[in-house]
Amino acid sequence: MRGRGKVVELGVFGRRDLSIVAALILVFADLREPVRAQEEDLPPEVPDTFDLNTARSYALENNFAIRQAVEQIEEQEGLIVEVKAQTRPSLTLEANYQQLDDNLTEVIEGFTEAREDDWRISLNLRQALYKGGGIKAALKAQELTRASARLFLESTIMDAMLEVTTRYYNTLLARDQIEVEEQNIELLEEALEDARNRLKAGSVSDFEVLRAEVLLANAKPALIQRRSAFRVAIDQLRQSIGYSNYRRDPENLQKIPEFQGELAYRPATFELENSLQVALDNRSELRRLQLIEEARDAGWEIARADYRPQVDLVGSYGKRRGNFSSSFDDAPEGWSVGVVASWDIFDGAARKGRVRQARSQLEQSKIESESLRLTIEVQVRQAMSELQEAEELVNAAKKAVEQAEEALRLADSRYEAGAINQLDVLEARVALTDSRTNRLEANYRHIIAVENLRRARGEGRPELEE
Repeated sequence: MRGRGKVVELGVFGRRDLSIVAALILVFADLREPVRAQEEDLPPEVPDTFDLNTARSYALENNFAIRQAVEQIEEQEGLIVEVKAQTRPSLTLEANYQQLDDNLTEVIEGFTEAREDDWRISLNLRQALYKGGGIKAALKAQELTRASARLFLESTIMDAMLEVTTRYYNTLLARDQIEVEEQNIELLEEALEDARNRLKAGSVSDFEVLRAEVLLANAKPALIQRRSAFRVAIDQLRQSIGYSNYRRDPENLQKIPEFQGELAYRPATFELENSLQVALDNRSELRRLQLIEEARDAGWEIARADYRPQVDLVGSYGKRRGNFSSSFDDAPEGWSVGVVASWDIFDGAARKGRVRQARSQLEQSKIESESLRLTIEVQVRQAMSELQEAEELVNAAKKAVEQAEEALRLADSRYEAGAINQLDVLEARVALTDSRTNRLEANYRHIIAVENLRRARGEGRPELEE
């Protein structure tokens, strides 16, 4: 599936995940072909098959959180350009014209003739020479903020990939649960058919048939619920990858692809001490706060720069109305150059207030970093605990399925021998269905626990191009 036009180059997402190579690009609209552009804006058609790698690659280009994070970087680039403009000369063209009422004009003997109109035009140049170190600090702050925005994009991508992975496996879980319920209903239908045949042969009573019908009827609502859960899971996955199904044709609106993959148990081993250190070294959120702390330190320097004088180089070249003629050709013209210095002596303690704000923001960022370190440690510990729980559930569920399968085999053989009644066989089949469902859920929880722990460790960071 193709995306909307913004792509991110990624490294490896975990040990067994897809390596996706792309670049941060912008979409260019062809204004000469509006109809064609409108068609290209439509999402791709729903494919026949769909897998986790495709879901991830599509989400990289279309997930709304990722796209918004990319735009935040673009916004920051614009702020850097704005700050850099303070280091460059500014050039302005000024012109004015003034017309006076006759009552305001007065001719005094021996002095210059009063003018009824006045005009001036000039080209002015201004270059900042010294701003108390504020410009340099502002540039540093913006560069650090841009770097923090890239780290925010990195963490956003990792969160989005975790969400896509979770919801994809949730879709597989719902799909497989439907299969288990269908198998259960098939077994119950076979049991009902067998009971009816035995009733015709006179070996069982109507009560046995009625019990089989009740069990079959009670199993059907579960299948209905599983199918509904599957549809909901698909829509949640569609939301995570950013697939807006604006195609209203019935084929794409109702089509459900064949989802590839299975809920297979794959052992994974992690150590707590190593995981904690890896998380502190890898988590982009922590590195982002460190950059924000440096940026706020530069902001403190910007605030203190207001205590220092400011010096600008100014120059202009212009033309103004002459004293005795309003003609443009007779007007004098020339240039001027000079230095302007200013120093605020007292501003009502406004600068003091700004410095206090900047210092407080710096301290807040330090507190946020300390808080995040603790949060990361808790996340890692919690993920480790969830993984341990999932491992135990997988082992228990696997053993339960083996026992349920053996119990059903024995029940069938004993039923054929007439040692037990049909109810015992049906109970064994229901127990097998429950154990299979529990095994699916246990495998699902183990897969998600592994993914959550890898996210907590900061593994699989995307490699963004400069």
